[in-house]
This record gives sequence, structure tokens and C-alpha cells, in this order.
Amino acid sequence: MKYRAFGIGPAVTFGMILLMEFIDLIRIPEDEWITNTILFSFYAFFTSLAIHKYLQKGGTVIRVVAGFIMLAIVIFSIGYFTGHLVDNPLMILLMISFWLILFYFILPDFFSKYRLLIMGLYGGSALFFLYARLFTGSFELYESTYKFWALSLFLLPVPILMGLWFYEQWKWFRTLKAEKARAELALLRSQINPHFFFNTLNNLYSLVVNQSDQAPDVILKLSDIMRYTIYDGKKDQVSLKEEVDYLQRYIDLHKIRYQKEVDIRFEKPEDEEVKVAPLLFIIPLENAFKHGVESLRKGAYIHASLQEEPETGEVVFQIQNNYEKQDGSEANDGIGLRNLKQRLELLYPNRHTLNIENKEGVFSLTLQLNTL
Repeated sequence: MKYRAFGIGPAVTFGMILLMEFIDLIRIPEDEWITNTILFSFYAFFTSLAIHKYLQKGGTVIRVVAGFIMLAIVIFSIGYFTGHLVDNPLMILLMISFWLILFYFILPDFFSKYRLLIMGLYGGSALFFLYARLFTGSFELYESTYKFWALSLFLLPVPILMGLWFYEQWKWFRTLKAEKARAELALLRSQINPHFFFNTLNNLYSLVVNQSDQAPDVILKLSDIMRYTIYDGKKDQVSLKEEVDYLQRYIDLHKIRYQKEVDIRFEKPEDEEVKVAPLLFIIPLENAFKHGVESLRKGAYIHASLQEEPETGEVVFQIQNNYEKQDGSEANDGIGLRNLKQRLELLYPNRHTLNIENKEGVFSLTLQLNTL
């Protein structure tokens, strides 16, 4: 029952064709069965689509059939009383109206949006046809001079409207992709924040348990980091200075925590006005502490640098850390770096390079961004 319109459509189309042939409005060549089949299928399909849309809106089959019967009566009446006219203007206008009604039922939103353009195109074509057919003097003049152009104008709106429709579908597809990318990016960001805060809160917990005087400073820095992550992390872009300050506060938190000697170096750019996506560089820095400093009792180091070229818009982040290998295995990427790779694909498609080297107990990462 759901697709009953596609059974009603061919039946209605077949009945209309028989009626128009009976009253001599059309003539169907019997030897061109391939062409006839293709045209019949075309008309039946669009008629079925219109009926299907109507039924979806709560219409009934009885009303559909009644509507087509009334249309048949109108066509029969016009054909009967004006059958002596060649290129009957009323019949042609009626058929145009019929196709516009089908168009409205099949694509109601598109029709409503471009109704002025549609009515303007077909209205202009109809006016020119009426002028050429009724007001140019004789039928011979119309047939020899105006007929081709008058009837061709009715076909002109078709490629224009098809082009508009494909353009609308293209815009819809792009919007859908953008919304999907934003949703995925929001999910990835939500995965970053808990992972980071759990580690930082563990650091703070250790200081509080030991009643360290550094706990208030850690709380203040953590507050700044949370504010940046929650509010600035939602922005599309931030200045490089803001991102550098964020990374520095994160490093300071870990320096306060560790009792052992750790060689931590962070080389910062001189010009920090370039715009970048937030929360990209924190992931490899966090991994360097988690998989490197945490696993080593002595000799741990983290060497990081962030450089940029204002003229080219190129930003390069490099980080290297050592770690303790376990059972001959290398430190794996983990959820953090997988997250980073996905974010880079969404934020900098074809505008980034990520190189990772992981061997002999040393992990190195180089991230290059083209921000222009």
C-alpha cells in the first residue's frame, strides 16, 4: 500500500492517453513501439511521483482519481469545442499547467522557492506563443516564421530549472558534509578534554595529599587551562600566542609536580599572531609526559619547539622525548594521536604534514601546518 501510487500512475496515464487519442488531440504511431514505451514510462513515472507526494500529505486515492477525471473532462471539452484550431492555444496552456502541477507535487519546496522565476519563464513563453499564434496575422505566417521559436521557448525553462535543482542539491550536499565534519570535530574535542583533565587532576591530587605549598599555584594554572579548553577550545581559530601560553601553563604544572630532574625545553616563536586551530599541539605534548617522563626514573627529557613563518603562514611544531621500552615494544600512538590525525584531516585537509618516528626508545613528532 505504501507505493500504490506507482500502480495508479501508469493506469491514469494510460487512460489519459487513450482519451486524448480518442478525441484526436494526439496520434500515436503504431510502428514506433520503442519510442511509445519510453514516452509512456516517462509520463507514468512523473505522474506516479506526483500522486505519491499527494498521498503522503494525507490525500486519498478517490480524490486523485476524481481530479484526473475532471482534468479529462476539461481536456475533452476544450478539444471538442476548439478542435478546428491548429496548435490549439488553450490545449497547449492546459498541458503546461498540468506539468506545472506535477512539478509542484514532486518538488514542492523547490517550486515554492523559485516560483517567481518558474512562473516568469513559463508566463513569458506563453505570452509569446499566444501573440505568435493569435496576433501575427495568418496561420501561414505563424507556421513559417514563429512556430519553431514559440514552441521552443516552452523547452527553455527545462535546462535552467534542472541546473538550479542540481545547484541546490550540490549546496545541500556541501552543507551536509560541513555539518557532519562539525559534529565529528565536536566529538573529537569532547574526547580530548576528559583525557587531559584526568591527568592534570591526578597531578593536583598528589600535591594536595602531600600538602604542598604549590597546590594553590596549580589550582590557578588549572583554572586558566580549563577556561581556555572550555571556551577558547570551541573557537575555530585562536592566535598562536594563546596556544603557546596554554602549552606553557601545562608544562609549568608538570614542572611543579615532578621531584626528579627532567630536561624540559620549549622553544617559542617570536611572532605569535598567526591563527591556528586550538588544542592541536597539546596532544603530543601530553603524550610526551604520559609515555616518557612518567615511565623513566632518570634521564627523562622533552624537547619541543613551535615556529612559524608569517609570510608563508607555515607553522611547524616539533617534539621529541625518550621513554622506557617494555618487552621490546614501541610506544603506540594511543587514542590521543589517533584523535589528532582525525582532527587534522577535518581542519587542515591537504594542508598539513604529520611525521612520526618511534625507535630506539625515542619518540619524535613533526607537525607542519599551512594556515593560509
